[in-house]
Amino acid sequence: MTVLDQLPLEPGAYYVMDRGYVDFKRLYRFQTAKAFFVTRAKSNLDFLRRDHRPVDHSTGLRSDTTIVLAGPSTSLFYPEPFRRVGFYDVEHQRKLVFLTNNFELPALTIAQLYRARWRVELFFKWIKQNLHIKRFYGNTENAVKTQVWIAVSVYVLIAIVRKQLRSLRPMSELLQILSLTLFEKIPLNQAFSHIVTPIQEPDRHNQLPLFD
Repeated sequence: MTVLDQLPLEPGAYYVMDRGYVDFKRLYRFQTAKAFFVTRAKSNLDFLRRDHRPVDHSTGLRSDTTIVLAGPSTSLFYPEPFRRVGFYDVEHQRKLVFLTNNFELPALTIAQLYRARWRVELFFKWIKQNLHIKRFYGNTENAVKTQVWIAVSVYVLIAIVRKQLRSLRPMSELLQILSLTLFEKIPLNQAFSHIVTPIQEPDRHNQLPLFD
């Protein structure tokens, strides 16, 4: 959460974040900088309704209200009103509540902004699960981006080869085969089509027993 203190805020920009970053003292900094935030509300939010606007329930929207914080501390940290948008996610059958200091955008756009953030998070989850980056060789922004893009490029190239060879092996297995045969001069189609069979112990019927 403390990273919000270091974040340079650009007036007019939108910052979409998870509810783990909800800190009203820090969020008020967005308000004073004339920047906009979109985040999820916590279930224990203490607030008072000031106004409400009609919504189209067929779009998934459930509410669009103007609220003020009622907590003794939070009302001091964020003394101005902001917006609370309720939305029902039909795909995952759950209700989501969003908070924002933007009153101009349609309520559905607020929900779609957060959905776009969720897609970015799913992409990073995919990176962790599929690219298997154990560690970064450099800590600069350019070094990290270079390593991630190289890993993505390798994954895409192997996906193309897998499709051309019509291989039924999962991508994780193909990448593992490549890591084991990295320095061997062998065609990819042979490496990918090779079936690894368990090593069978040779028959040793003539071997004498160690114990009677």
